[in-house]
Amino acid sequence: MAAIAAARAIARSDASTTSPAARNLWAIALTVTMATFMELLDTSISNVSLPHIAGGLGTSYDESTWILTSYLVANAVILPMSAWLSRVFGRKRYYMMSVALFTITSFLCGIAPSLSALIVFRVLQGIGGGGLAPVEQAILVDTFPKEKLAGAFALYSMAIVTAPAIGPPLGGWITDNFSWRWVFFINVPIGLISLALSSRLIQDPPEFTEERRQAWRGGQLRIDRFGIALIAIGFACLEVVLDRGERDDWLGSHLITTFLIVAVVTIAIAIWWEWRQHDPVVELTLLRDRNFSIACIYYFIFAFGLFGSTVLIPEILQTLFGYTATDAGLVLGPGAAVIVLLAPVVARIVPKIGAKGLLAASFTIAALSMFYYSGFTSQTDYFHFAVARAYQGFGYAFMFVPVTQLAYSYLPKNKNNKGSSLMNLCRNWGASFGISFVTTMLERRTQYHQHILVSHLSSADGAVQQFVNHTSRYLMTRGASGPDAIHQSYGLVSSLMTQQATMLAAMDCFHLLGLVVILGLPLAFTIRRFEIGKAAGPAH
Repeated sequence: MAAIAAARAIARSDASTTSPAARNLWAIALTVTMATFMELLDTSISNVSLPHIAGGLGTSYDESTWILTSYLVANAVILPMSAWLSRVFGRKRYYMMSVALFTITSFLCGIAPSLSALIVFRVLQGIGGGGLAPVEQAILVDTFPKEKLAGAFALYSMAIVTAPAIGPPLGGWITDNFSWRWVFFINVPIGLISLALSSRLIQDPPEFTEERRQAWRGGQLRIDRFGIALIAIGFACLEVVLDRGERDDWLGSHLITTFLIVAVVTIAIAIWWEWRQHDPVVELTLLRDRNFSIACIYYFIFAFGLFGSTVLIPEILQTLFGYTATDAGLVLGPGAAVIVLLAPVVARIVPKIGAKGLLAASFTIAALSMFYYSGFTSQTDYFHFAVARAYQGFGYAFMFVPVTQLAYSYLPKNKNNKGSSLMNLCRNWGASFGISFVTTMLERRTQYHQHILVSHLSSADGAVQQFVNHTSRYLMTRGASGPDAIHQSYGLVSSLMTQQATMLAAMDCFHLLGLVVILGLPLAFTIRRFEIGKAAGPAH
């Protein structure tokens, strides 16, 4: 409902949207945003359900994590190939095939009788989901005139931020009140509605259709089997490394070491191969365009900070503050709410302020919110966490529209498909690297702070002795024997020390995330000047 209300507000901001053609434009924007929301929601909604899935299917928790890994691997493999697949099948046809595959496999995941079956269905679901975001972005760019594109991407941005934020609390609520299977069934009605609307509203642009027809007639639309194989192997191995590296002790695991070597070698060969191809699966030569390259970097930094903090905040709230999964997820809500509320405003001010100023301010504010987080303590309450998240959302609210305008500022129109594929690949990698970075640093810094705290504490320390004496006397009044009370008191000291070490480690992570996000500030001053709302420059 919030997205629909925001879409109406954006549409009202331009008087010309009262025409039937304009209303169709916003209907298309809502349709593709719906599919984006569904796909991004599925990347996070099942996380909190893993213990229930493991119990329901009679497997261990560690084995159940392959449910997440398998989806991410398939998603990472298909995402860079989505532009090429759009040309092979036709963009509308490929988009609807992706939505249909995602919807069908969501139902199959919900009825999966075993873990192995669920993993197979999740791979197929990831293949369907990986083709959605890049194609949807290209649809918006080709559908909306330049002067209205800001509003379209303001609406699209709400799905990118809102879906990961509400995924964990929604998944927890569904699992607690119904069954983990409904975490997957929830996609079915959304997918069916999206298919029905897409079949009626979305059409391939005439120039795209003509280019595709000419390519088929001229035999130019060949299948780059070697490039596809390199990308599939390299990206799949890299995603396994990023998703399971910390869990399996990184290079201490032969599996992770092997996958990392294969990933580095195959991706390096893929870059060399794709750069030399006339019609590559991934058109890396687009990175010669300075503004497009900067936009890709911005997408990476944004996803690194957003998804890293989205994983970190619920983790510390549940382990240190005793929040339930639902309550911890609700802390993320204010950030998404701020972006939804500001979407109509951003669409109107982008042409007035310009991309450079907005992007510099956006990443500065987002970085300051990370530094604000890094000053929290174990006494910080819900209000301050929610305010910090809203502050972060305020920064990111001004990022999506200008960075999209930046990406397509000099990109030839016939490269929109491949450009959106490459940008979404950077966003996907940013999220994977950010999550992996946070989980690794949280573990490493916790160990570091534990070592420091242990070196400053001993049983002979006066404060420790006083705490143990007071606590043991209290426990004895509750029926514990003297030796048991003292033993439990020292155990409590150890527990408090571990909690403090974890809190300090989490604050270190926020500080490091802030240092990464602030890189967006100087990057803004390297942008090649362009006029928002004007046609793209010539091909080069």
